[in-house]
Amino acid sequence: MKITLNPGREKSLLRRHPWIFASAIKSVDAPSAASGSTVDLLSSEGNFLARASYSPASQIRARVWTFNDEPVDKEFFRKKIRAAIVLRQMSKVESPTNAYRLIHGESDGLPGFVVDQYKDILVLQSTTAGSEFWKESVADLLVEETGIQTIYERSDVDVRELEGLKPVTGILRGTISDLRLTIDEYGLKFQVDIEHGHKTGFYLDQSANRHRVGEFSKDREVLNCFCYTGGFSIHALANRAKSVLSVDSSADALALLEENIALNRVPADRHTSLEGDVFQLLRKFRDENRSFDMIILDPPKFAPTAAHAEKASRAYKDINLLAFKLLRRGGILVTFSCSGGIDAALFQKIVASAALDAGVDAAIIEHLSQGSDHPVSLHFPEGAYLKGLVCVKG
Repeated sequence: MKITLNPGREKSLLRRHPWIFASAIKSVDAPSAASGSTVDLLSSEGNFLARASYSPASQIRARVWTFNDEPVDKEFFRKKIRAAIVLRQMSKVESPTNAYRLIHGESDGLPGFVVDQYKDILVLQSTTAGSEFWKESVADLLVEETGIQTIYERSDVDVRELEGLKPVTGILRGTISDLRLTIDEYGLKFQVDIEHGHKTGFYLDQSANRHRVGEFSKDREVLNCFCYTGGFSIHALANRAKSVLSVDSSADALALLEENIALNRVPADRHTSLEGDVFQLLRKFRDENRSFDMIILDPPKFAPTAAHAEKASRAYKDINLLAFKLLRRGGILVTFSCSGGIDAALFQKIVASAALDAGVDAAIIEHLSQGSDHPVSLHFPEGAYLKGLVCVKG
């Protein structure tokens, strides 16, 4: 099957960007081809450009598997999986933790596939027609190449709807006696719910950042917003924070946070959980003239695409402005955006604007991003989704 592009629309492929949108396509020689099947992408002159998966229901009509004229078969995926494993070994991601991302979609040359390793269990997420087409083969290869016998599927994300796919969860390979796992991270332990937890159960991309932020926490009164199951809170307590207030809208997440505190034997008397809307609570704290030495903002994805950027920018500015007002002089703001529609430059501008409106001076002392188990292809800048700033209030 072949897809021919409109004149001039091959430029992104020549830069090795892996996506082709519907508007770039001139013709499809077999429009009834199966969703997820492999297609050749041709220039308007008929020259071979790449080999990709076909997704007739999505605006991203094709996602590139390879820019070479090579077969896309089971052995192709074996090579990709092996390369991903070698990359993690080279990055030594297993040194501080036994839970990390093994396959990171486009940046590992496997669009639509996310695979996270939690000790001796893999959690697989398939988000595209192409990954769905090859899912069973890739599951078999993962067992063969890692030696891990158990794979749990968490293909329940909203983006599957754009591919014409229904949500799927459950055991994909092997057996699991307990869907609640305990992982190790920089000497601390965290319980992970791979069945119901966010993403595949835990925010693995923040592992190194939790450790680093913990180092700033000693002797500080810390406010952790959007705390989820308490990753930053536990690290802060382990690093002898004076106190930690953890805020989240999910009672289930806060319950798991309390279990994590008990699991790590950190001083529970220095910790308080508070269920509620972060935006409302930050305003309440402001009106009560409360203040903190350190505030952590790790909100959910406000802008999944660039189309949501304007609305998301207002939300990011709002919480950062409130945080600056609540910080004491010399206090530290650790602020994140995981929104793909907000790039690093825009995020920094938003935080700078928040500081200006709050009437404060602040300096960036460190930039944070996703860990090395979440690599970023030079040809796919969208892979650099996690942006973090450590700011000190003057």
